[in-house]
Amino acid sequence: MKVKKINISDFDYILPEERIAKHPLPKRDQSKLLIYKEGNIQTDTFQNIAKYLSAGSLLLLNNTKVVRARLLFRKESGAAIEVFLIEPVSPTDYALSFSSKTKVVWKCIVGNLKRWKQGALSIAVTQNCILEAKQVNRLTEGVEIEFTWSDNTLTFAEIIEKIGNIPIPPYLNRASEEIDNQRYQTIYAEPEGSVAAPTAGLHFTPEVFDSLRKININPRYITLHVGAGTFKPVTSDTLENHEMHTEHFFVSVEILRLLEQNQEPVVCVGTTTLRTLESIYWLGVKAYKGLIKSSYLVSQWEPYELGDEVEPKVAYKALLEHMKTNGKDTLTATTQIIIAPGYRIKSSDILITNFHQPRSTLLLLVAAAIGDDWAKIYRYALDNHFRFLSYGDSTLLYINK
Repeated sequence: MKVKKINISDFDYILPEERIAKHPLPKRDQSKLLIYKEGNIQTDTFQNIAKYLSAGSLLLLNNTKVVRARLLFRKESGAAIEVFLIEPVSPTDYALSFSSKTKVVWKCIVGNLKRWKQGALSIAVTQNCILEAKQVNRLTEGVEIEFTWSDNTLTFAEIIEKIGNIPIPPYLNRASEEIDNQRYQTIYAEPEGSVAAPTAGLHFTPEVFDSLRKININPRYITLHVGAGTFKPVTSDTLENHEMHTEHFFVSVEILRLLEQNQEPVVCVGTTTLRTLESIYWLGVKAYKGLIKSSYLVSQWEPYELGDEVEPKVAYKALLEHMKTNGKDTLTATTQIIIAPGYRIKSSDILITNFHQPRSTLLLLVAAAIGDDWAKIYRYALDNHFRFLSYGDSTLLYINK
């Protein structure tokens, strides 16, 4: 499998610290927009994005909401222990976990874990409420932690909203600020669950959506809860030794029907949306081939082993039929898919995304979508003073088919 032999050093570039956008621009849609189509590059402002899309295009966005996932506890000794929420363990359902008024268990990453050998940590939430954290299981990567609190009129979502901090990316090299509470969040964010923002959507404003609706482009939403693994660098020399992170996504039957029936260009906002749509295709392939046993899951290398001879619309139809047979009106699934050069994008025609870190799986995804021209695009962006990473500028990439 050639993709496993990809040398990550081929996807490196020098990113000066001053090119990383440490804060958002005053207005979301004033970011620069790089448009790439058939080898040609041009520049505009994001507020004008409608000029570059075909009327009636199917626009898909990830509406996940970032939670205040960083909780800072202090031991009696004064030692700071940071608990970073990753995903719910009990209950496993995000909505149920956030609405719980008794206790929850989450998989977490713990900073300064060596100083927390035993016992519970506590923090005051309100005058009448204390939150306690207790280790219940140490994992290879992370710790399962049980949270309980003394005021059972509060939900877990309300607890972390009061005491948690927005988990801005580590490469910003600063503490979260008040502005991040609003701006490290899309304006259409709804279901809570992410520990990182789907940053391609940060540029959208009501005015941009209005300009799109004028050409019959209406936003449609999927949900993929972005995990901390999105920041995990590829540290191995080749891709075969990199374990891709797993993320959970949710897609309604209505969206699946739109994909099956759609004749217009599909525009993906963000790598998380593209990751979701490609995973939907492969679940459809598995349904078509009778390979879905119980849960809906796409593993890391499965797409490279299944063969891609099934047409997307056939795959979507097979998945819809499988869901109907099993009485499901929402696709609740898990994906570990890794999209890298050698992979052919099935679900989408255009990708809207920010500029990504060197040697990252997100950059590999971009390279899979547009080929070797990724390097030309990034050189152009660096030469023309584009802002990089989460709070940076945007690109509109026509995918090479």
